[in-house]
Amino acid sequence: MESTIHTISPAPLSFKIIEDILEEKKKLVLSDESVALIQKSKAFLDQKLAESEDPIYGINTGFGALCDIKVSKAELSKLQENLVVSHACNIGDEIPQDVVRLMLLLKAHALAKGNSAVQLKTVQRILDLFNEDILPEVFEQGSLGASGDLAPLAMLFLPLLGLGTVNYRGQKVMAADVLSEKSWEPVRLEAKEGLALLNGTQFMSAHGVYTLLKAFKVVKYADVIGAISLDSFDGLIEPFMAQVQQIRPHAGQIDTAENFRKLLEGSELINRKKEHVQDPYSFRCIPQVHGAVKDTVDYVSRVIETEINSVTDNPTVFPDDDLIISGGNFHGEPLALSLDFLAIALSELASISERRTYRLISGERGLPEFLVADPGLNSGFMIPQYAAASIVSQNKQLCTPASVDSIPSSNEQEDHVSMGGNAATKALKVTDNVLKVLAIELYNGAQAMQFRKPLKTSAYLEDFLAEYRRHVPFVREDCLMYEGINETIAFLELGKFV
Repeated sequence: MESTIHTISPAPLSFKIIEDILEEKKKLVLSDESVALIQKSKAFLDQKLAESEDPIYGINTGFGALCDIKVSKAELSKLQENLVVSHACNIGDEIPQDVVRLMLLLKAHALAKGNSAVQLKTVQRILDLFNEDILPEVFEQGSLGASGDLAPLAMLFLPLLGLGTVNYRGQKVMAADVLSEKSWEPVRLEAKEGLALLNGTQFMSAHGVYTLLKAFKVVKYADVIGAISLDSFDGLIEPFMAQVQQIRPHAGQIDTAENFRKLLEGSELINRKKEHVQDPYSFRCIPQVHGAVKDTVDYVSRVIETEINSVTDNPTVFPDDDLIISGGNFHGEPLALSLDFLAIALSELASISERRTYRLISGERGLPEFLVADPGLNSGFMIPQYAAASIVSQNKQLCTPASVDSIPSSNEQEDHVSMGGNAATKALKVTDNVLKVLAIELYNGAQAMQFRKPLKTSAYLEDFLAEYRRHVPFVREDCLMYEGINETIAFLELGKFV
């Protein structure tokens, strides 16, 4: 039973923990320590409100540019409800349901640290939504990544009030109907709670986690597929030798070169005498390019891991210090910059991949033009390269940094924003695009390898290609190429690395 449960506590979340929660469909429960922290912070705030009439931002005042308007104690609950309702301006395409699950998980984890002064039942209802797989509709557009992700988080938490729409049992239904079915009363928000729910970076950080879980797989595939292309192109192993990396010792470069030496160990192709003395950069500079991307992914993962274990709402309470502080932890700048960086780096994997695909179909080094035995009658692999080029071009457009932009809001009270929400959704799109371009390279590389028979590549790559051929056949004459591309994408999406 224990293995099906994740206990939320002050202990940090990791990517491995989160991946296990999603894949094993674990249920969430609060630890005794987190229950005590939540109750302590709530009692502290209640005491402060009972003892003082002083204005405290967002608790007994208006929000943003309305921060100087005092609100009576009798209207504090209505103030918080109005906040959620009025901020639910999230539109566009619906985000992936796993990202919604992550938003619920990450918000509950942050609230459970005891700096947010929310009711215990509010956090428990968030866990109920996660555990019962009642997933609020959340959309791509509307966050400035400034006072956190206000619009998408408002959408996420409308169902706590019995409002909005949820995905439940494969259907879109009204949240009020699901609450009725479950015999759950809508949560009556108390002082500060609406602000605690809406202020925070969980839209950005959930996208960051989801994108990185994909990126960890993508960078591994880039090496495997690059090694297939290198060997089928009759490439050289010398640029991957350890001595070259030791005199420019970037960690990712060293790792990539070592990985290629292992992937190609025992290959008859890589070890045969070559007639050429150099390879094009798209092959020769794989350690430098793939390595730099890996270093970027490592950096961004550290930023995201810090973020998901942080408290990012406002104001925050510190019961032990007798303080309530209005600060700026909701500002998404660390995420905006990092997610822009991630998108730019990953796009380079697609860029160099497309160039390798181009070389494979160009009729060089004994390979037939467009990788078919009878070119002319058959166009062969001519057009998959077009598709890869189109996607690479789209990535260039998506990689225009969102974080360099800022549009003031809330009557200039929020006069610098991160645009991290846009950085987050773009990074995910770029990552998905990279997998598609790598799939096209694999489709080409596996085809090219067939023309090298009876020579063999390494045992590892022979096994990989044999598994691939169970899903995607060799192309003997023109066929519906999109089917092969889509089957290759599906093959990569389902793949596992141990």
